[in-house]
Amino acid sequence: MILVLKPGSTRQELDHILDRVRQLGLRAHLSEGEQRTIIGLIGDETKLHGEPLAALPGVEQVLPILKPFKLASREFQRGDTVVMVGGVRVGGGFLAMIAGPCAVETESLLDEIAGAVKQAGANILRGGAFKPRTSPYSFQGLGQDGLRILEAVGQKHDMPVVTEVMDPRQVEMVSRHADMFQVGARNMQNFDLLRELGQTRKPVLLKRGMSATVKDLLMSAEYVLAEGNGNIVLCERGVRSFEDSTRNLLDLSAVPNIKGLSHLPIIADPSHATGRPDLIPAMSRAAIAAGSDGVHVEVHACPEEALSDGPQALLPSQYAAMMNEIRRVAKVMERSIDPPARARTM
Repeated sequence: MILVLKPGSTRQELDHILDRVRQLGLRAHLSEGEQRTIIGLIGDETKLHGEPLAALPGVEQVLPILKPFKLASREFQRGDTVVMVGGVRVGGGFLAMIAGPCAVETESLLDEIAGAVKQAGANILRGGAFKPRTSPYSFQGLGQDGLRILEAVGQKHDMPVVTEVMDPRQVEMVSRHADMFQVGARNMQNFDLLRELGQTRKPVLLKRGMSATVKDLLMSAEYVLAEGNGNIVLCERGVRSFEDSTRNLLDLSAVPNIKGLSHLPIIADPSHATGRPDLIPAMSRAAIAAGSDGVHVEVHACPEEALSDGPQALLPSQYAAMMNEIRRVAKVMERSIDPPARARTM
């Protein structure tokens, strides 16, 4: 349920409403816009039965939100959310061009890749320090050493960095080094992790699970929002299907679908979706044309020697060619790409 306040409502009226909400055992999520102030009520709404909320001074409307995801819905917030990742805007017409290797391997290699993707137009650097692998015998990442390398290279190239966090116990450590948390497909419904990330105010890149519906993804985002962190970027990274010529099925219909349902920005990851470098440029262009707020692409200087997901990585020269194509599509779609800037977020 949301309360829409009257134009010109006073701070005293707002404080009284917030006190009343707390007395009812609910939490209030405040959204103060230029024209209207909206209060989202979080908790057991059965406690509101018989409560004359419309009679509270300053309240103009009391509106039920019918969707199970409350704070993520367009009903709660009509305008697009713009998430700041360092100094890079994501959403509301601004595109996130996230690029880098699947895993952090060495500082010199990451430095080479970062320089190349930045020159090509990327504005956020990615690299995994912790790697959730299907086999326990596969490369699991460098851990904290990988985080230090990622932070150092990001600082050198003035690029904000994003890396995966797999466990609530890792959140504090990753937060010290990264500008954005990534929640991978396997952890989309790790609700303890989502709650922990909601306690931070650092941006979260939330990937869709392999068998998750659009509703499932938005409900996972709701866990983070309900804890107070509104800095969420969703990611369509492909779902499982019967098709075996690609790694997964990139569901581009999810982009406009989510845009209609939610105010949160959404990007696409054609690398994990297709698993094929020959398809990544075309699917990246298609994602931007479909309304995506950016693309998340794996790039490696020598894919055949990569310790993780080498076969799906683009070479730096291929990424540069793809970015030239994306700029043309972005211009038609009236989208812009912020230059990289690593202003640290809290």
